[in-house]
Amino acid sequence: MTQATGQPQAPQGNAAQIRGWCPGAHRPMLSGDGLVVRVRPWYGRLTKGQAGALAGLSAQFGNGLIDLSSRGNLQLRGIRPEDHEAVLKALAPLGLLDHSLAAETRRNVITQPFWQMGDLTQRLGDALSAALAGEDGPALPAKFGFAVDCGEVPLLQDASADIRLEHGQAGLICRADGASAGRPVTVQTAVAACLEMAEWFLSSGGMTEGRGRMHRHLAQGADLPPAWRESPKQKGAAPPAPELLPQGAFFGVAFGQIRAEELAEIASYGKLRLTPWRMVLVEQAREFPHIASAVTRADDPRLRMSACTGAPACPQGLSPTRPLAQKIARQGLPAGGHLHISGCTKGCAHPQDCDMVAVATASGWAFGRNCRSSALAAGHLSETELTKEIREGAGD
Repeated sequence: MTQATGQPQAPQGNAAQIRGWCPGAHRPMLSGDGLVVRVRPWYGRLTKGQAGALAGLSAQFGNGLIDLSSRGNLQLRGIRPEDHEAVLKALAPLGLLDHSLAAETRRNVITQPFWQMGDLTQRLGDALSAALAGEDGPALPAKFGFAVDCGEVPLLQDASADIRLEHGQAGLICRADGASAGRPVTVQTAVAACLEMAEWFLSSGGMTEGRGRMHRHLAQGADLPPAWRESPKQKGAAPPAPELLPQGAFFGVAFGQIRAEELAEIASYGKLRLTPWRMVLVEQAREFPHIASAVTRADDPRLRMSACTGAPACPQGLSPTRPLAQKIARQGLPAGGHLHISGCTKGCAHPQDCDMVAVATASGWAFGRNCRSSALAAGHLSETELTKEIREGAGD
């Protein structure tokens, strides 16, 4: 059994502990409500049997709460440490457990969710996942990831990834996150190019200067080889709104969290595809699942909101977040961008810049625009003042 690292500690002042890795199945993370066990389905896809079994594991060994992550993964919360081994034994026959911690850590691949069996996204996703999980795969940092986004128009440009396979203005490219252009590749050379770029990241100081992320590495002055900047990227598309699509029922999950019984209900409708937008596609479904957390209308304000776990479930959280998010959603979020509510400055649930950001601090809520959570270290607003600031500031 792989042990969780560290014990949950209350944050000192407004300091947030940066752990530098995400939980997995082999290496869960200890949080305020128990172990967080992250399951990484291949292509974000779960069969009805897999989804139903995960709902059962959450109810049996956890607290019945399940998170959808920003990389299209699923997290079982509140797992008791003494039951971790039993959870691993259950995941293995379901086909949801990598053969080792190293393979699990390296196989950090997200795919656009509308792939079809045997298409370019699936074929390249297969080949890249196998190359990364192999014994000779690159020793990349734990948060480093890849996006296979090979539809006609990229959909994942705002999703967390460091190396991207996507269609540029003149064909398929391999692109470093943060770069405006990439290297032209073919189906035959795409995976090798990804691995070559990963090795360049390691050899050029990305582990130290970029703190393990490509966009930080480039922002600090790392100079990509000219061949990696030959083909301009194309402008990506926004994720679709909730809709009954030809592929199935596509809907959001409020603040990225569902209960075990809700997952079991969704599984009764068909196979699932999890997405980086905390939305779910139920293949071939002709109606939306009848669960409380489903967001099925394009004008639902919860589609423009994200909230981390917050206190008390997260030991780093300085205030509850989701009750506040629900309150703001009920009151009506003004038009004009996305709001992220974070229990601390880490911004785990939305690490990128955001239109509006609210962060819990030791002295009150901090609020900012066009920034990320880490930029808001001190605040003094009450919840009432924060809500007013959001309403009044949204139109600026």
